[in-house]
Amino acid sequence: MEDLRDAIERLDTRLVEAEQYLHLVDRRTQLAELEKTFSEPNFWDDQQRASKLSKQASDIRSDITSYEEAAALLEDARVANELALSEEDESFAVEAEQAIAQLTHRIDTLELASWFSGEFDAGDAIVSVNPGQGGLEAQDWADMLFKMYTRYSQRNGWKVEVLDAPSGEVIGIDHATFIVSGHNAYGMLRAEQGVHRLVRISPTDVKQRRQTTFAGVEVLPVLPDDIEVEIKDADLRIDVYRSSGPGGQSVNTTDSAVRITHLPTNTVVTCQNEKSQLQNKEAAMKILRARLYEIEQAKREAELEELRGPRAEASWGNQIRNYVLYPYQLVKDVRTGVETGNVDTVLDGDLDQFIVAFLRQQATKR
Repeated sequence: MEDLRDAIERLDTRLVEAEQYLHLVDRRTQLAELEKTFSEPNFWDDQQRASKLSKQASDIRSDITSYEEAAALLEDARVANELALSEEDESFAVEAEQAIAQLTHRIDTLELASWFSGEFDAGDAIVSVNPGQGGLEAQDWADMLFKMYTRYSQRNGWKVEVLDAPSGEVIGIDHATFIVSGHNAYGMLRAEQGVHRLVRISPTDVKQRRQTTFAGVEVLPVLPDDIEVEIKDADLRIDVYRSSGPGGQSVNTTDSAVRITHLPTNTVVTCQNEKSQLQNKEAAMKILRARLYEIEQAKREAELEELRGPRAEASWGNQIRNYVLYPYQLVKDVRTGVETGNVDTVLDGDLDQFIVAFLRQQATKR
């Protein structure tokens, strides 16, 4: 029977390091101070400040809870391994191996949290998926990616709010824009920024020929309310039109969809999935603020990598990841070399191996 003590001690060392780089001693003190603030009589009078501090406290609790659960798993692994050795009981050995696997995942997650040093990494994300080269096939591919990210978000317990996802002319979607809300959503999803390439037998080709298609993924942070972005009313053209596709009860019966054009930059955003024109306008303005902030950052820093990485046309040679469904099955990330033949699970939202590898690569470079 295998002695797992060495593996457990290595995980113990990693867990001690995690407690240090997450500054959990200081953060427990910070959480206690925040909880005192919440009990102040006038705390909730300033809703913006209250919301910001509440989210800050929630994020700290999340990291502390993850660490404490990892510490409990470490103890479970130790006890099960000792019982397996002393009792020579295979069931305890299996229990120890399971605890080690869970603990490894927990510590990986804690290490991820330490990599999120960007101003907006801990916050929510605005994700847009747009068809690239490939015609109707690209619209279908965009729809597949849209569903993949929706499932990935659900796996992480994040909330997905679809703002705009009109159907394509024949198959798939014309484009999709949605907000993902959850702890470290932007920090994780920014790894998906770029061009995604699909190779498969075309479902629309009667001759069953192999087709290569592309789609582009854009990831922006949802900006906090205290971030100033100057938008003049005179610079905006706001058009309303009839919604199409899934949405509220008023879809296809009222002109509730909104298109906002920022004239100086020719930036266009649309939203149609909310039930009212006012809600669609508010959601579209949220996206516009994020895009204009990015443009301003690019002017100041002469680069886009800080928020979204370099722009690339959704076409051959620019992809960050290849998804091959025929003549063999393989998903391979061009940036990190990580690959898997289990295409179906990837398209069902199992993206952690790619995202973690990319973020680890970026952290190593820093």
